[in-house]
Amino acid sequence: MDQCTKMSALLLVSIASFLINGVSADFFVYKENDGTTWYTDHKLPGDRYTLITTIGRPSASGSCAKMTPSKLEARASLYLPIIKKYASLYDIDYRLIKAIISVESCFDSYAVSRVGAKGLMQLMPATANQLGVYNIFNAKENIRGGIRYFSKMMVRFDQDTKLALAAYNAGPKAVEKYGGVPPYKETQHYIKRVMKYYQKYGKAGDSKPGYTTKNPG
Repeated sequence: MDQCTKMSALLLVSIASFLINGVSADFFVYKENDGTTWYTDHKLPGDRYTLITTIGRPSASGSCAKMTPSKLEARASLYLPIIKKYASLYDIDYRLIKAIISVESCFDSYAVSRVGAKGLMQLMPATANQLGVYNIFNAKENIRGGIRYFSKMMVRFDQDTKLALAAYNAGPKAVEKYGGVPPYKETQHYIKRVMKYYQKYGKAGDSKPGYTTKNPG
């Protein structure tokens, strides 16, 4: 076994150990121009390497694939105390946050979207930094940051839940540009899905939730 093969084998063992123990880490598999395969925990620059795959992060859509209601509820129960704590702190209905996370990541704290949003509430790295979330895959930090951001959107759009959800999905500037919910099918579908979960969780709770539509868009 040559030195390169030994290093690759050792790194593969390390990757397996990280994944088994739930450690937050991204690993990249590259193919060099001469055919050599490289396993690394950082991105390799230049045209010399071709990225084959990334190991260690499930996609957000993949996390929700074949998700059953009972499995989703079991996952949600793990994070409900944190959700209630920060929802109360920022004066947001915890059931709405539960609905948002159900749609965003299906309560997979390691989920990553195709555009790079990460964690339970699918925060973009730049937004996470602005919110003081330094370990984006830490459930407590991610939930705190996500709820804080959503509360800012509620304030920005005069407590209109529909517009706040649109801003959470498409960005506040898009909502302001169109004077309401942007004409994006993804955003419109996102709002419907979140509200469907919200109504469901409200029926299971102590009162039926509602939301304002001062500017339905």
